[in-house]
Amino acid sequence: MIKLYRYPLSGHSHRVELMLSLLGVPAERVHVDLKQGAHKTPEFLATLNSFGQVPVIDDNGVVLADSNAILVYLAGQYGTAQWLPTEPLAQARVQRWLSAAAGPLHTGPAAARLITVFGAALDAKATISRSHAFLKVVEHQLEQSRFLTGDLPTIADIAHYTYIAHAPEGNVALDDYPQVRAWLGSIEALQGFVGMQRTAVGLAKV
Repeated sequence: MIKLYRYPLSGHSHRVELMLSLLGVPAERVHVDLKQGAHKTPEFLATLNSFGQVPVIDDNGVVLADSNAILVYLAGQYGTAQWLPTEPLAQARVQRWLSAAAGPLHTGPAAARLITVFGAALDAKATISRSHAFLKVVEHQLEQSRFLTGDLPTIADIAHYTYIAHAPEGNVALDDYPQVRAWLGSIEALQGFVGMQRTAVGLAKV
């Protein structure tokens, strides 16, 4: 059975939890206490992830870190071509959005949430501004297709779902993005969907 080393409020961890659930792949969840620095211990750095981050999976001795890399692995190992197409153009479209997940999604909605949920010392107004610039791009894309790369969900959608769904926790409202909200509903309607724990943080006005 796959071991998933995760933290329940980590959006990156939830990407992997969601993908495992959608694929129907059972996994043992191993809690990594980020507040206590469990991800920075010598043992964790030496055996699981030298960057000191979650999530990490151990698939019967195959140890892999980085949530997007794990999505690629799970789709290839346990999924179908729907999740990670093999046709070059379709695959490139997925990769484009994986890059966006590591770029503007990370510096926008994910960073805004880091401020309110984890107390990160970042510029709230700047991250919120970047978030809305990014969401406008996503909204435009979803005006053209039901999912980010076409009519069916791929790992590109899974890579984006969590931080967009939880953007309001970072004071990034989704009211102006009807297509984004519809897309979130489409993901949540998938068989096997599992949500991430929501925080009880009081969202400050900025």
